Amino acid sequence: MKKGIRYETSRKTNYIFQPQHGPWQTRMRKISNHGSLRVAKVAYPLGLCVGVFIYVAYIKWHRATATQAFFSITRAAPGARWGQQAHSPLGTAADGHEVFYGIMFDAGSTGTRVHVFQFTRPPRETPTLTHETFKALKPGLSAYADDVEKSAQGIRELLDVAKQDIPFDFWKATPLVLKATAGLRLLPGEKAQKLLQKVKEVFKASPFLVGDDCVSIMNGTDEGVSAWITINFLTGSLKTPGGSSVGMLDLGGGSTQIAFLPRVEGTLQASPPGYLTALRMFNRTYKLYSYSYLGLGLMSARLAILGGVEGQPAKDGKELVSPCLSPSFKGEWEHAEVTYRVSGQKAAASLHELCAARVSEVLQNRVHRTEEVKHVDFYAFSYYYDLAAGVGLIDAEKGGSLVVGDFEIAAKYVCRTLETQPQSSPFSCMDLTYVSLLLQEFGFPRSKVLKLTRKIDNVETSWALGAIFHYIDSLNRQKSPAS
Repeated sequence: MKKGIRYETSRKTNYIFQPQHGPWQTRMRKISNHGSLRVAKVAYPLGLCVGVFIYVAYIKWHRATATQAFFSITRAAPGARWGQQAHSPLGTAADGHEVFYGIMFDAGSTGTRVHVFQFTRPPRETPTLTHETFKALKPGLSAYADDVEKSAQGIRELLDVAKQDIPFDFWKATPLVLKATAGLRLLPGEKAQKLLQKVKEVFKASPFLVGDDCVSIMNGTDEGVSAWITINFLTGSLKTPGGSSVGMLDLGGGSTQIAFLPRVEGTLQASPPGYLTALRMFNRTYKLYSYSYLGLGLMSARLAILGGVEGQPAKDGKELVSPCLSPSFKGEWEHAEVTYRVSGQKAAASLHELCAARVSEVLQNRVHRTEEVKHVDFYAFSYYYDLAAGVGLIDAEKGGSLVVGDFEIAAKYVCRTLETQPQSSPFSCMDLTYVSLLLQEFGFPRSKVLKLTRKIDNVETSWALGAIFHYIDSLNRQKSPAS
């Protein structure tokens, strides 16, 4: 995971001078018979009045200036806490372009990340992203399920990043949102809600725009849709109505998502219930194929392949044995705050062959296959990127393109190497084999080209951008329901 930068927040303090009775004043009283006391009695109240007048004038000027930076939304997010009339996160730059900000917290299974976005919008055009600040902290919120109070410290630290990055006059108009993903979806409901309530308390004490829906567990479909928005926003596909779009593949720790815009009627008709969702953006409606597979993220898949159960220690501390590990390997692996003892097994056949058979068992009847993915351009990120970069299939910094079959070739090579030379990455054979078969289960042929990237135009390719952008777009629609 990308390392963030720690920011120090400076504070400005205003001091009001109050005259004190010093020795010179005492002396003045002593020589009052010379007329000095009468002058002081007149000058002191006069000076005080002038000072108060200047101070009041400054306050009025400051408030007027701040007010001009925003326009009002008469119907803001439900429960917005800035009085009966909330403010839109929009201001006006010197060139007439609207400027606004948004803050999105991504509470994932392995860490919590804050994204601070700055947008500008020329008159009557689609907004553009002009700046992003990103910082991440480990572990994820789910690690504090049994000690909720400890979760607040990290949230406050990330809020300080937003305060440092966003001009003061925009704070009250900038939406603040946290969406939790698979890590909290896998927790028992009561524990997850206690964590979310603590975050909401911290948010409500902040100076940003906070609605009743500011903290929530994002369902898998919304996660995929938001990532689709991000990719298509950054590639410019959303600017042209009816133009070509790209698909999205995301592989997280607890879940994996696929999303694309179908152009073939057969795809719409053959999609199972829950796989199609309507998205409204920029006054247009998109009907997306989008689905999230909970439990098929890379870390959860590892546990399933090992034969473990999510959130539960191995029975009686039993060792989990897998054909996907080097035959000589013995060690420990921690997942979701549970430590497992794991080991390889003696192989009667090639390591890759045995591992592929085990992975196929885990994936059996778990993934819906669609033919149209063969004809759609796809971007893939998160663990897809990390695994490909780890074995040299793409540049670790710049990303790149590969074909689906490259994962299988890399898996076979790594598995063969592990048979005789245990490496520092004992799960590499398992992970590469899993990704190779997962993509094929989705319907991608081995010759299908995928673009792997962490950033487009120096912006993180995560669902966070799409989610905050969609949230702000919803606020604007509430302002103008007829649009």
